[in-house]
Amino acid sequence: MDSIFSAIILGIIEGLTEFLPVSSTGHLILTGHLLGFTGEKAATFEVVIQLGAILAVVVLYWERFLGLLKTDPERAFSGPRGIWLLILTSIPASVVGLLAHDYIKEHLFGPQTVAWALGVGALAIFVVESRRSSERIRGLDAITPALAFGIGCFQCLALWPGFSRSAATIMGGMLLGAERKTAAEYSFVAAVPIMFAATGYDMLKNYGLFSSADLPFLAVGFGVSFIAAWIAIKGFIALLGRLTLRPFAVYRLALAAAVLIFLV
Repeated sequence: MDSIFSAIILGIIEGLTEFLPVSSTGHLILTGHLLGFTGEKAATFEVVIQLGAILAVVVLYWERFLGLLKTDPERAFSGPRGIWLLILTSIPASVVGLLAHDYIKEHLFGPQTVAWALGVGALAIFVVESRRSSERIRGLDAITPALAFGIGCFQCLALWPGFSRSAATIMGGMLLGAERKTAAEYSFVAAVPIMFAATGYDMLKNYGLFSSADLPFLAVGFGVSFIAAWIAIKGFIALLGRLTLRPFAVYRLALAAAVLIFLV
């Protein structure tokens, strides 16, 4: 169902869920299943709209990304050090994802596996919120190489569709001593290199699936995803000052139950 309506719906779902701890991939798999939009072409379209969501992060945090081009004495997260931190975070999931890419695509992209990932991730959120260590690290400039690599290791959990890259990295940061808001903001910024690498790899493999007639479909999905992601990021950061991640865990459990009851 390559309609503009499908592009809008999927773009909204991607943008709203990519940076929230609820799994955009899981939501796209479930939505695609309901819309009848599945297969290699659907998977590649999801890659395109992910780029729209990534662009929203780049625009919102443009000063941080621009700061990576030159060392700022007043900002530790800048210049070569900032780039090195992002590389450290990207290495674990890049290596594991490259080795397991085909297996993941073949065996883990289904409603049942997504439902279990949503449930397991929800339980993990409850555990982290109740047992996290003291919040010693506040602000992106306080991120250390050890913390960056540790968050990268937790990011590997997101290779299970439905677990959520955002949830994995935020929980990892919190367990390793980062304040919740700091963990979330670093999760957004650190998503850019790993997602660019993953989406670039998929697009190079599958760009031939689309023709020029598909450009409006792709453009609408990309644009809607960008706008929805912008709204979601701004709202999420504002809420983190007053809320824990527990409401997202409750939502995940409810969605997982619904999927197991109605779609499996």
